[in-house]
Amino acid sequence: MLDLSRLEQYRENNRIEAKKALGGLPKSIWETYSAFANTLGGIILLGVIETVDKTFDSVDLPDPDGLIREFWHIINDPMKVSVNILAEKDVYVEEVGGDHIVVIKVPCADRAYKPVYVDNDTRNTYRRNGEGDYRCTYEEYQAMVRDAAVRSPDMHLVRSMGLEALNSESVRSFRQRMKLYRPRHMWESLDDTAFLQKIGAIGDDGGLLHPTFAGLLMFGNHQDILCEYPNYAITYREQLDTKGNWEEAPWSGNVYEFYYWAYNKLQQNAKKPARQALREVLANCLVNADYHGSGGIIVSKDYQKITLSNPGSFRVPLDTAKSGGVSDPRNPAMARMFRFVDVGEYTGGGIPNLYRIWKSEGWPEPVFSESCSPDRVSLTLYMTGHSGAENAAAGKQVPLSALSQRQLLIDYLTDHPTSDLFALSKSLGTSLSRTESLLQQLADEGIVVVEAGQGNRLYKLKA
Repeated sequence: MLDLSRLEQYRENNRIEAKKALGGLPKSIWETYSAFANTLGGIILLGVIETVDKTFDSVDLPDPDGLIREFWHIINDPMKVSVNILAEKDVYVEEVGGDHIVVIKVPCADRAYKPVYVDNDTRNTYRRNGEGDYRCTYEEYQAMVRDAAVRSPDMHLVRSMGLEALNSESVRSFRQRMKLYRPRHMWESLDDTAFLQKIGAIGDDGGLLHPTFAGLLMFGNHQDILCEYPNYAITYREQLDTKGNWEEAPWSGNVYEFYYWAYNKLQQNAKKPARQALREVLANCLVNADYHGSGGIIVSKDYQKITLSNPGSFRVPLDTAKSGGVSDPRNPAMARMFRFVDVGEYTGGGIPNLYRIWKSEGWPEPVFSESCSPDRVSLTLYMTGHSGAENAAAGKQVPLSALSQRQLLIDYLTDHPTSDLFALSKSLGTSLSRTESLLQQLADEGIVVVEAGQGNRLYKLKA
């Protein structure tokens, strides 16, 4: 998180853009929105100026709430912006030294939403580099189009079923939650059929509408899900007392309803950072499960740990997943639906965040394990200061990684504008040599720059 009480320490770089905005919402904000969404993501500060020496200073916006209303109105206009990837929490007013500024946090867009372009013209597709926003070449635009066009298996139609296979109460609940997290969204006024088509839950086949496999899993009636997924099973187990008595509750509904029911169970008595991490790991378990596989999903909670287990193998090597920035869920259409209600990380940052939180709490590191015949992945989360995680892991223990921690480095340098090698190494929990190697890779790619300090080298994001 940016420490806005120390605004003067930040500079414009490939993840931070400052705009004065005293004359209203700057026209250039949409180019920056497109550029951040198509690159690494970033933060737009309205009511902030860049002084002669390139430092930041705030100015008091006369009507910051009015700017935000105007921003939401325009970003939800498809004639201006191709897609709104922001949630309500991403845009807010901050007070800095008595001045009121607006903060807009733009995530990196999921590949399905790229390219993000403006003014209803695909030629107005932007990206970000050290020199600022630039209009994409045709080749860059086409590359994003190709990536977005990859159709995942869970987007295929269940042609044997009609819309009656979807539970209307689940759809109603989902729409209410989406309205809460994404108010004034352009799809809010659509009827259920048009809405479900927009989110990828149903599709058209020669004039006939059918659920997609993702829509069936998310919103389907239990018996209809079983027709396509005979091995579909989700079980929640919880220890009732210290004597070893357990309650086991097989689930008889869809994935969407299970998520909220189970999360309410898991987060009881957990601190806020841990609750957020549990949201992510539960969503990851559900969107990465192989629902054709055997054994089903099992979520278990006792007095010391939580275990989540799902059929399927690792899609991304754990070494890579732990470093962040890479996301390849087995059911990406389901993952996108969860994202509409502010659940799940589509940038691959969920696992690095999990390790950070568990380390800050002084708990044993999360333990991932993988077994074969049948393929199965389990995650064990110890929530006490006691060790023993390795003895509890079933199957093949996955060792901790010293491989690429790119996204963690980028995030750290976003929050800490200038840092030395020792601080970066400590923040990642990696060796000095490994951290230096990663920083050199980022420097070679034009993301990080190196400066000479007093006796050591300093690193920052490229301005």
